[in-house]
Amino acid sequence: MGFTPHGKHLIAGEWVAGDATFTSEPAQGPAHQFSIGTVDLVDHACEAAEDAFWTYGYTTRAERAAFLDAIADEIEARAEAITEIGTQETGLPAARLNGERGRTTGQLRLFADHIRKGDYLDRRHDAALPDRQPAPRPDIRLMERPIGPVAVFGASNFPLAFSTAGGDTAAALAAGCPVVVKGHSAHPGTGEIVAEAIKAAIEKTGMPMGVFSLVQGGKRDVGTALVQHPRIKAVGFTGSLAGGRALFDLCARRDEPIPFFGELGSVNPMFMLPKAVRARADELGAGWAGSLVLGAGQFCTNPGIAVAIDGPDTDRFIAATKAALEKIGGQIMLTEGIARAYRDGKDRFESRNSVTPVYTTESAGREASPNLYETTAQAYLQDHALGEEVFGPLGLIVRVSSVDEMAQLAKGFEGQLTATIHMDAADLEDARKLRPILERKAGRVLVNGFPTGVEVVDSMVHGGPFPASTNFGATSVGTMSIRRFLRPVSYQNFPTELLPADLQN
Repeated sequence: MGFTPHGKHLIAGEWVAGDATFTSEPAQGPAHQFSIGTVDLVDHACEAAEDAFWTYGYTTRAERAAFLDAIADEIEARAEAITEIGTQETGLPAARLNGERGRTTGQLRLFADHIRKGDYLDRRHDAALPDRQPAPRPDIRLMERPIGPVAVFGASNFPLAFSTAGGDTAAALAAGCPVVVKGHSAHPGTGEIVAEAIKAAIEKTGMPMGVFSLVQGGKRDVGTALVQHPRIKAVGFTGSLAGGRALFDLCARRDEPIPFFGELGSVNPMFMLPKAVRARADELGAGWAGSLVLGAGQFCTNPGIAVAIDGPDTDRFIAATKAALEKIGGQIMLTEGIARAYRDGKDRFESRNSVTPVYTTESAGREASPNLYETTAQAYLQDHALGEEVFGPLGLIVRVSSVDEMAQLAKGFEGQLTATIHMDAADLEDARKLRPILERKAGRVLVNGFPTGVEVVDSMVHGGPFPASTNFGATSVGTMSIRRFLRPVSYQNFPTELLPADLQN
């Protein structure tokens, strides 16, 4: 149908151009000009969000649910154009973009249903006890309330599901919090068209215009201004450890420190128990290779490390993984910068005597080809760099001597988004040794699966101990993620007529 971005920011219902521009760097198709964000635009958007909060924060659950449904409808109405610009900018295939769009609209509708039910409010009531001795007890009620305007940083690897109208935005809007999005420069056209969908939903449902703004591009000063703006009460971020840690520190240093909910990546170790490897070495190797190269390895849940007991069964597992990887050619990465970082990560492995190449390739330009290495448990524990995420299709096998050494190695891992046990029924006792360790290390523990693919459901946790995320008690996927943007308020001795409507019954 042909979508040509106009390259403007959306600030409180108005499309605003700036004096300076940047040029997009699409994987294919035409480049476009986009206005560069400024500190003044951030200030305008944040002040508008604060003004909107006094209306939006006090809308009914039914009104906000209708708004979320309307955003989903408007995104679907632009489906073809979203896929067109998304594939051009990111190089992701149309099928992946279509699936991600469905996930994005699905989580908006999931939150709409979630807030209609009202369980998330965690309403509590302790009735007055006027005759209690030695002192009477007052009537006390409790309910969760929205915290105020929220800043969201778009992710490079999910132009829809973790960006403009993605999970952080959906959760914040569901809670009753206006949102200011800092768009990612890797896919500004995709961000723009989704912002158009949100603007249309605002107009359709009569929401205040300041409930959503999108600031495109901009240098570090724009991100800094956003997280340090006094109107912002929380930040949602999906990205690199270095970038997330810098923003986290800025949030902590504010005059009023605010929570920073950063999802910063993970190596997502898999623990291959001996009976499973003996029975299914070929199947497990092919499965790991498929997960490792999915989306050119550009998933935060990419299983980058497999831990297995040294011996002929593990040799077969490694050979099967290598054979599967040899069939995979180069894949386009999301940006030139991500492709360079992948090559740097490969060079880091190549430079270490403790690492043995199993299958290596050369990657150039924006393409990435898979690589596979192996090392020992002792070498891994002595070299912290081997546990640092390489964003892309690179895998590392860590050979251990026994299940006991596997458990010791597991204790040495940093916080992870996921950890996986591959086991057969005869591995149950060994799995019992690992489970307590892994549930301390990861937000999601899997058995006999691969962690790429995160279900958007009530029971999902997408988070984990640092450095997987900056708040181990939170998730950025699933309905529980709404808790990040709420705070409990107690109402003591309130007349019924003065209580919030959701507490009156």
